[in-house]
Amino acid sequence: MSKSQKCRKAPNAKGYSEAGASLDRRSMKGFTAQSGSPNEDINHNNYTLRQRSRILYMSSTVAAAAINTNRTKVIGTGLVLNSAIDRQVLGMSADAAKEWQRKTEAEFRLWAGDKRNCDAIGMNNFGCLQQLGLKSWLLSGDVFPLLKHYKRTPLNPYSLRVHLVEADRISTPAEYGGGISASGYFEGKVPEGKPGAGHKIYDGVEVDENGLVEAYYIRNAYPFEYVTEDIKWTRVEVYGKRTGLPNILQVMDSERPDQYRGVPYLAPVIETLLQLRRYTESELMAALVQSFFTAWIETETDQSQIPFNETGPVNMGDTLDGTVNIESTDKEDEYDNDYSLGPGTVTHLAAGEKVRFGNPNIPTTGFDAFVKTFCRLIGAALEQPYDVLIKEFNSSYSASRGALLEAWEAFKMRRKWFVDDFCQPIYEVWLAEAVALERIKAPGFFDDPLIRKAWCGANWIGPVQGQLDPKKEAEANIMLINHSIKTHGQVTREMSGGDWETNVEQVKHENELLRATRGVAKALTPAPGEGSGDGG
Repeated sequence: MSKSQKCRKAPNAKGYSEAGASLDRRSMKGFTAQSGSPNEDINHNNYTLRQRSRILYMSSTVAAAAINTNRTKVIGTGLVLNSAIDRQVLGMSADAAKEWQRKTEAEFRLWAGDKRNCDAIGMNNFGCLQQLGLKSWLLSGDVFPLLKHYKRTPLNPYSLRVHLVEADRISTPAEYGGGISASGYFEGKVPEGKPGAGHKIYDGVEVDENGLVEAYYIRNAYPFEYVTEDIKWTRVEVYGKRTGLPNILQVMDSERPDQYRGVPYLAPVIETLLQLRRYTESELMAALVQSFFTAWIETETDQSQIPFNETGPVNMGDTLDGTVNIESTDKEDEYDNDYSLGPGTVTHLAAGEKVRFGNPNIPTTGFDAFVKTFCRLIGAALEQPYDVLIKEFNSSYSASRGALLEAWEAFKMRRKWFVDDFCQPIYEVWLAEAVALERIKAPGFFDDPLIRKAWCGANWIGPVQGQLDPKKEAEANIMLINHSIKTHGQVTREMSGGDWETNVEQVKHENELLRATRGVAKALTPAPGEGSGDGG
């Protein structure tokens, strides 16, 4: 090898070439990794990922625990609207702002609290729609709330309805070059003469030349579903041209730039969950087999005299003439070679016989440690520590609290995403209709985007972080308040999910009632000596 050849080859032995990118190390041989665009890596595999995620949720206890824990901690019974307008921008007094917020919250409850008022199919109220939307997002990678408008009724002055569309129904029309196979979906292109002509379609998501999402294509049936009508797609533009309000939303968690479809929450742990399920099933079957109580009768009787396969009286068909001696079947000595076990049973063995029992050898050693290790790996990938995933808080207070805090950070992040993609946009569409109907007064709402945003301010209150020792938590929060690290409002929201100002007003009212009650009680209590009859 010449000197020049050595100089040309030298750079290949630097940096990652001798580490994760090495092609020569024995440990790296056979590790062929090819990654493509988000469309190739995600969209082409999403159909398989969705099906496997759903089956694991239905059949794997750990998968179901991961999904349901998110639903309980992120949504609970439903995120509740807490109107928080920017009164400085709007030039309102504190009292006026508080009164406007109370009225708006009451109006929103009128719509959100009744399933007939908010759900397009009339099955869920707004809190249940949140639960369903979150679970669908986690299981399928994304979910699409379609905003419809129905006829108003005397009991429901609002036309807005929410229709949750599952991820499978968002796909590229076949006539636009799309399709589905065992390998997944294909992207397409809008032909000339059609709305959005020239735009690319990535698994049902139409984007313009800049990559901006313009519309979604909704299939009237699920893939491979048997239907009597022809398969067709409906194009739904993201925003209405006249109002500028959203027609459809997409709830998803992006993991790569230029990504248009979401990845199921369980995708990174599908293989691990499947292995764990198979292992637990095999161990369960082994335990069941080994748990069968077996006993052997050892005898010194001559083998020719042992009645094989005889366990009781003969059957009618076992005799040559089809008859049986009823009298003989009533005698226990006719089948005294059969022994039975049961509670409180006393059995006498014949001469020369003794009993020997099998050893089941259960439980299997190492099962618990293996399952815990797998659950820890799954929990780490899903941002749910083992204690939270399995609901087992047997470690120290500090360790359990650390696990809760770690999990809560993930729950808070996921709640923020869900609020931004689901709750807040729907609330803003509803508020626009309420203002247009003049059920809520909001001057300048349709005139200035800044003023509109100030009117739309809101907090969404949900489940609070669990507490292992409420006394310690309360003392720590009091210390933070005293040092101005946290406010009373922050601590109230974190510990109870309530509103501090509302609590203060309620406590003030209760104290007034208590003072009045004490005064009445004092007036009704007779003074010493009164009513004793001594003065009479």
